[in-house]
Amino acid sequence: MPLIPEEPQIHESAQGPRATAAAGRPVPTPRPVPGPRSAASPRPGRPGPGPARPAPPAPRPPAAGTASSARAENRSDQRTEPRNEPQVQLIPAPVDGAVDAAEEAVDLLLENGRAPGDVLVLTTGEQHPWAAHELSFGEAAYWAQQDAREDVFFADAAAVDRAAARPVVVVAVNGGSDADVARRLPEAMRRATALLIVCGDPQRVTAALGAGV
Repeated sequence: MPLIPEEPQIHESAQGPRATAAAGRPVPTPRPVPGPRSAASPRPGRPGPGPARPAPPAPRPPAAGTASSARAENRSDQRTEPRNEPQVQLIPAPVDGAVDAAEEAVDLLLENGRAPGDVLVLTTGEQHPWAAHELSFGEAAYWAQQDAREDVFFADAAAVDRAAARPVVVVAVNGGSDADVARRLPEAMRRATALLIVCGDPQRVTAALGAGV
């Protein structure tokens, strides 16, 4: 798949929700800014106190031999449609500036309407400060935030096999050997359902993706 070298500009046409001020002037909806937080600070997307909603009644399973069960069996027999390859965008960045470039790419995505839960950020070298901080609460709490899909999630590219697929995956090539990068980038591409953004040295990224696809 050809790479599309680009400056740090992410083209997204959809616009996110807007709040309306008292005077009628639109103001941008506040969005979470990933970064280290104190242990007392609430984590993004965690719901506040309030009465629990009653669970909806479970649907009754169709009786054997009914038209509903027949349709379900027919659907299960159908083959899954082939997965479309994501678009790939390259943002040139040095090793020590790859994380900053990735954060700028995420900011542009959110400003253009992407939901925070749509974005996964991977680092090939040192952990992002957000991930390092959240891991201090334990791996179970850390990975639970990925499953909640309520915020941008940062992870080490070495743990990409534990990362769930998201519409947009941003990779900061901020370290690691050429062999590691060549192995991690194709895995990151498989996690992206719509867009893969790679921030790093263009020649290194091109060679890595060329070796893995």
